[in-house]
Amino acid sequence: MSHSISNAVRRKDAVAKASGTTEYLSDQFLHSPYHAKCFYSTVSRGKIISRSLPDLPEDYYIIGADHVPGTNSLHMIIDDWPVFADKEVRYLGQIIYLVIGPDKEKVLELHSRIKIEYQELDPCYSLEDSASLLGGVQHGEDNVFTRYDIHHGNVEDAFAGTVKILENEYYTGYQEHVYMEPQSMFAFWENDSFVLHASAQCPFYIRKSLVGALGMEPEKVRIIQTATGGAFGGKEHFPDVLAGPLAVAVYHIRQPVKLVLDRKEDLAYTIKRHPSSISIRTAVDGDGTILAHDINLRLDGGAFASCSAVVLARAVFTVSNVYNVPNVRICGRVFCTNKVPSDAFRGFGAPQAVFAMESHMNYLAYELGVDPLAFRQPYLLKQGDATITEGKVHEKVLLPEMTERALEMSGYKEKYERYKNIPGKGIGFSYFLHGCGFTGNGERDLIKARIYLKKDEQDHVFIYASNVEMGQGLSTTFCKVASKALDIPFDQVDFVGPDTAIVPDSGPTVASRSISVVGYLVQKAAERLKEEWVPGEQQMITQDYSPPEGLVEWDQEALKGDAYPAYSWGVNIVEVEVDPLTCEVDTKGIWGVYDVGVPIDRQIVEGQIIGGMVQALGYSHLEKLENRDGRFKQATMADYMIPTSMDFPSTEKDILDNPFEYGAFGAKGAGEMVFDGAAPAFGAAVSQAVDAIIDEVPVLPETLMELTDEGQ
Repeated sequence: MSHSISNAVRRKDAVAKASGTTEYLSDQFLHSPYHAKCFYSTVSRGKIISRSLPDLPEDYYIIGADHVPGTNSLHMIIDDWPVFADKEVRYLGQIIYLVIGPDKEKVLELHSRIKIEYQELDPCYSLEDSASLLGGVQHGEDNVFTRYDIHHGNVEDAFAGTVKILENEYYTGYQEHVYMEPQSMFAFWENDSFVLHASAQCPFYIRKSLVGALGMEPEKVRIIQTATGGAFGGKEHFPDVLAGPLAVAVYHIRQPVKLVLDRKEDLAYTIKRHPSSISIRTAVDGDGTILAHDINLRLDGGAFASCSAVVLARAVFTVSNVYNVPNVRICGRVFCTNKVPSDAFRGFGAPQAVFAMESHMNYLAYELGVDPLAFRQPYLLKQGDATITEGKVHEKVLLPEMTERALEMSGYKEKYERYKNIPGKGIGFSYFLHGCGFTGNGERDLIKARIYLKKDEQDHVFIYASNVEMGQGLSTTFCKVASKALDIPFDQVDFVGPDTAIVPDSGPTVASRSISVVGYLVQKAAERLKEEWVPGEQQMITQDYSPPEGLVEWDQEALKGDAYPAYSWGVNIVEVEVDPLTCEVDTKGIWGVYDVGVPIDRQIVEGQIIGGMVQALGYSHLEKLENRDGRFKQATMADYMIPTSMDFPSTEKDILDNPFEYGAFGAKGAGEMVFDGAAPAFGAAVSQAVDAIIDEVPVLPETLMELTDEGQ
């Protein structure tokens, strides 16, 4: 069924961005009176013994922990990340000072004369080091930031009566966000208030993180989101880390200050995707039927907790993937290490979890000598099935239809059989799902989203929300939702850029919630405005979030119930050819079929699909990012390889409609889940090509050389 809401329109930001006239933060504040440069720690772990600061000319400042007017911590989920390092440092790159002045060259010269003496302490750089308490405890009693344990069914009994136990471990590495626009902000003092313009995803997150540090009321801290050149999660919490020092500086000097990281600085010191190690033990009976999974899921959180608790929750609730296995036990942990903190990244723990489970299903099929696609079919979730948190799959599940469409598009079955006899060629398949919105009761009890619709005397309608346009098309899709509900022209609706002094807090632009949760509020508000419409008069509608009735029953203490009200679903297929001499992988085909409810503008969603799959294939194959002794080895864009248009073939895609009652005109989340499935499909294809199990990404030529050497 085709939905008119899915028909493409010209994006609200298309002309300005295509013509190059969109003004990003650096374009808007070309002549800042003052410029700032961060001074970072140069050791991974240590106590600060002494400091030597240069004499400062007039109008130059060095701002540090002693200047913080409130509490020296940034309020994220917990308050462990300091505004400035004070007595100790926990990772190489932690901010100790902010150097400020009117002349950039002088700022850099003063920066170079700062000297810090450390008493270095034993750092831990790996999950194993952290778990063994190398160098002592740095967080809590055991270096664990967060732990979640899931018990579904009876794993002990299942393993006790098993015929065979199969076990393997899966690894994923760091990934750099590589947004087009680096971390950027401009701040000033106005009317006894702090005002910040920021390239960021979550204006109210920044405000929340600053009020304690500044000792000010929230209404005195104003955050304005500027046109944002990409984010992918990298501008969810890290802007807080830069805004803290900048806010303290502006609080004291009461002058406008600009802080823009250069690309090398951004690569070296900003947050990355969580590395993971996930071991899965599986009990199977004599017929090869899966009886139980016992899963140990570990994430490397880096030096501070940030949002690792939420990333772990998503990983834990996703790791069983699309399969209905009667007995599952999951032990999930995030460990503290002395490296740049890990943080939000597109998929938010799901890519790591899906890679592990899909790779494990391939491993099981390989060990049992059965076809990997046929092996999966009996376990696919269906409407009404229980989830691992004892919730329920409420919507119709289209995986059989999606499978058939993907097979038809790709010719998977014929190629899979043919490539069994052609060394170096392979084709891989993956299933995946992604929960829409915040986990459990997060939307109801933590976010409590609110939006406004305002109509002026010319009957033009404006949408007020804190969700951010960062390239994904939200300013267009929100306007499409409102115009359809109001039955007025698309050009008669506009989206107001987020500004905490003007818009209500509709929550962050994360967790695949913008259309599925906030877009639904826009629809409901527009329907109410249509009923009350008075031509030529100003009108305003306020719409508050209320949980979908009967879809989100959740016990946070027990981790039981509906983790998500609905899921988006996907099928990916990737075809590869491996060079027998160099072990380089050439991707020959990419196919994806998705259920995102109803796409609010099919062309925009297709753009998300292409971008998400290519970004995920970069993660799978090209993007090697090593951290040695607390420092990232790939320190420039010449070292860190991201995909170009020449690296992968065109993506073939399809979207099957499956309307969600509580999403905007049937929509579910799309932005994250399009990333989740490409890595395991790629790994499966390479596995067939080299006749060996792939259990880590990125899949590098040197890894394949070792595997092929072992097989000879």
